[in-house]
Amino acid sequence: MKGLDYNTQREELKLPEYGREIQKMVEHAISLPTKQERQRCAETIIDIMQRMSPQGRDSSDHKQKLWDHLAIMSGYQLDIDYPYDVSQALKIAGRPEPMPYPMQRIPVRHYGHMVFELFEKLKTMPAGAERDQLTRMTANQMQRDLHQWSHGSADHEKIASDLAHFTDGVIQLDLDKFEFEKINIKEASTEKRRKKR
Repeated sequence: MKGLDYNTQREELKLPEYGREIQKMVEHAISLPTKQERQRCAETIIDIMQRMSPQGRDSSDHKQKLWDHLAIMSGYQLDIDYPYDVSQALKIAGRPEPMPYPMQRIPVRHYGHMVFELFEKLKTMPAGAERDQLTRMTANQMQRDLHQWSHGSADHEKIASDLAHFTDGVIQLDLDKFEFEKINIKEASTEKRRKKR
């Protein structure tokens, strides 16, 4: 529409978190004729920027960051006496390198990588109270995982079968003697809804 000024038609902001008005102030400071006027204007802009982000005021390098941001917004064209060295300012404006995501293949994804680590540990543990306790914890975690990912159903026979299969037959659950923890269905479904939000 004629007469309307859209952000998409304007010049892109160098640091959008400060907004267009701060960018305009920086451009005004660059256009001032004397160094003394530019210096005074830059200090005023820094005061405004500091009021806009009071949460970082306690950190030791907060002022340095503000001056770095001012240098970036001016495109290093603001001829003033900076109280800090702003030559490294572009490094803070750059994007960090993407971190590699640790993707590991697991046969059954609903149990998750940590349960498969438990399977590996159970394979090598000597029989005894410690292995029994870890078996109990692993089986109950498998039950919770199945309950969560199978829409509320957790088959004990499947858990016993999977546990035997993934531990190469080392762990054999006796379902007549083994007692699984009771899962509060109402609490589990509330937790599931909370995670979806």
